[in-house]
Amino acid sequence: MCDEPVDPGMSVNDPRGPSVDSRTADRKAKIAERLAHRGCNTRKGAVKVVIAWPDRLHVVEPAPLITVAGRLERKGGREMVARCPTEQDAKEAADWLVDRFSRLVPGLPVTAAVEPGGGQFLVILAAGRR
Repeated sequence: MCDEPVDPGMSVNDPRGPSVDSRTADRKAKIAERLAHRGCNTRKGAVKVVIAWPDRLHVVEPAPLITVAGRLERKGGREMVARCPTEQDAKEAADWLVDRFSRLVPGLPVTAAVEPGGGQFLVILAAGRR
């Protein structure tokens, strides 16, 4: 969730210790479990999880990544996730997104494309159904 490594050997009583996260409270959903920090996983129950976009990326109206991940995982398809002022900014955002989604939704093949539109560059994620 926080994009930092989890040490599985750390005490489960430590906030940085390991915990199992399923990304949803719906027990019927078929979403793979993954390792998360206990503190991050506990906090997720109290507040809506938000994955922050890095400050180094120049994006306008970035999409909420947890929501995008859920839709792409359920339905596949394409989704516009950000607008960038330059093509280079869009390419950097696209590369970051592919890397981030490989950890957020392991096993879901996500690709990113950059398309010009309205004087800006659009970052579009695509995924097939699993």
